[in-house]
Order: sequence, then structure tokens, then C-alpha cells
Amino acid sequence: MRNDTRLSRMLHVLIHMARHEHPATSDTLAQMLGTNPVVIRRTMALLKEQGYVRSEKGHRGGWTLAKPLADMTLLDIHEALGSASLFAIGLSTDHPECLVEQAVNAALTDAFDAAQALLIERLGSVTLEQLAEDFEARFQGLGRCEGGSTAQ
Repeated sequence: MRNDTRLSRMLHVLIHMARHEHPATSDTLAQMLGTNPVVIRRTMALLKEQGYVRSEKGHRGGWTLAKPLADMTLLDIHEALGSASLFAIGLSTDHPECLVEQAVNAALTDAFDAAQALLIERLGSVTLEQLAEDFEARFQGLGRCEGGSTAQ
């Protein structure tokens, strides 16, 4: 099963956008992430609906931040992307009358609920500004992004 990387990728995009004075085009962002500009436009539209980014059309157009990074949490962006579940693990409901399946599902549901509550709490306590500060500290120390490319 493939992981949903939209949250990680959009956090990456937003922090890069904060570092640049000019709007970022869908083409530029798509090239940075190795994807199609249509995917970028569709995903950024979700963030725009929630007021985190704005777009301008035209020659000097593109995507810009609509809020400071300090006003956005990881949870905000996760929710804006429409992610319903934080876990890919699911329950078996093939035999709902089976008492073993009921016991297993009850235990898993309790564990999933506790883990999700903790993850949501943590995501809500971290701002994108904190990520940007972490990046700045790493940049000052190394001057390079993961994979050896120069940070921009």
C-alpha cells in the first residue's frame, strides 16, 4: 500500500514559499516535487479554500501564502487537505457475528483511537514557523537540503 505523502509535500512547499518574495507557479512547484502541475493546482486549491494560500493569474501570477507560517499548524494543513484517516490500518468486518472478530476489532479500535488522539494533539501543537526555524538551523549548519541539493 502506498503512503499518502500530500501532507509532507505540502508542508515542504509552504515553507519554500515563505522563503521567496515572488509567487510560486504551479509549474515551479511541480518541478520541485517531481509531479504534474495539475496535481499541484488541485492540491493547492484545497489550501486556498481554507485561506492558507492565494493565487494570482497572469504573467507574474502564482501561489503565495495568505497567512504567516506561525498561524498554521500541521493539523491545519492536514485537515485542509481533506485527509480523513491518519492510519491505513483497518478493521476486518468480514464476519461481524464472530465473537473473535468483535474482540479483535474492539481492541484495535481502542488502540487506533488513542494513537489518533495523540497524533492529532501533536500535529496541532507544531506550527509551520517551527518547521521553518528548524530548517534555518539545519541550513546554517549544513547549507544543503536532503539529497545534497542546495536549499532555496
